[in-house]
Amino acid sequence: MSEKVLMKGNEAIAEAAILAGCRHYFGYPITPQTEIAAYMAKKMPKIGGCFLQAESEIAAINMVYGVAGAGKRVMTSSSSPGISLKSEGLSYLAGSDLPAFVVNVQRGGPGLGGIQPSQSDYFQATKGGGHGDYKMIVLAPASVQEMASLTVKGFDLADKYRMTAMILADGTMGQMMEPVSLSEVETETYDKPWAVTGTKMQRPHNIVNSLSLVPEELEQLNFARYERYKQVEANEVMYEEYLMDDAEICVVAFGISARVSKNAINEARKAGIKVGMIRPITLWPFPKDALFAAAQKVHTFISVEMNMGQMIEDIELAIRCTKPVVLCNRVGGMIPSPQEVLAAIQNADKGGNA
Repeated sequence: MSEKVLMKGNEAIAEAAILAGCRHYFGYPITPQTEIAAYMAKKMPKIGGCFLQAESEIAAINMVYGVAGAGKRVMTSSSSPGISLKSEGLSYLAGSDLPAFVVNVQRGGPGLGGIQPSQSDYFQATKGGGHGDYKMIVLAPASVQEMASLTVKGFDLADKYRMTAMILADGTMGQMMEPVSLSEVETETYDKPWAVTGTKMQRPHNIVNSLSLVPEELEQLNFARYERYKQVEANEVMYEEYLMDDAEICVVAFGISARVSKNAINEARKAGIKVGMIRPITLWPFPKDALFAAAQKVHTFISVEMNMGQMIEDIELAIRCTKPVVLCNRVGGMIPSPQEVLAAIQNADKGGNA
């Protein structure tokens, strides 16, 4: 049995990143993810790594761009307003086809909002994050253990597909403490012949650049990039099914909302209501096929979210709007309670869709 230690979610991400081979971290403090930066500030100098608190979030993401271009594993982390400031850099990373790892521990918004947990950056993460046609791999942990394991997975996926991978967690996941095993980390190694590492007169010069002034060439770059995204959608979808074998109602939730929903589902099952859950672990690529299959047997979907109903649109698209999708939500830093989710399940069981 592997040894477990009690860690905050933010600390688990930081330690897992180090174990995954990350030796460069650039960030800026913002609640509720500051523990990641604090952990890296302590650990990186001890292992020969680089920690730098940048003068701004914009500076941090451009430092990530530089190290990624050199082919090294690199990360940054922030919370919602800080990710917005990084959005131009996220687009430049995509335009240069560079692998990077980004963490967003979400807080309430819009604007400065509050420091309590939220899931309101779903659109920002899954629909790009900055300007232009591009995608990021978006991973949604629902435990401290997954905060660690999906961090390692994120670095591997970023390298494999030469794109940004993002952990999209809410403030609760960052601040909560749970036992986590870090003793069996396995990571992949990928060749990076495109990296700007110095030629040593043994190869042609590599150029890392997102600028392409010839429209026909830029078009082909976008087409090729989306062919790679199709491979991600075909091979990297992750989700959990819970009590879906005989389910007539399907709850869809991620992060802390999924944990709350499990408790509500267990209570509903005791009352004889046939309800289950599909928990997306990858928010992009979204588990469209699993939801479409569920739509063939359930009569109602319930989307449990800590926002004004962002994921509900992806659910409706996945199931081709063939079944009603009900929203159960709290916003502004509030977390849905098991009782609220249970009430939504009971209402759906009675035939209510509002």
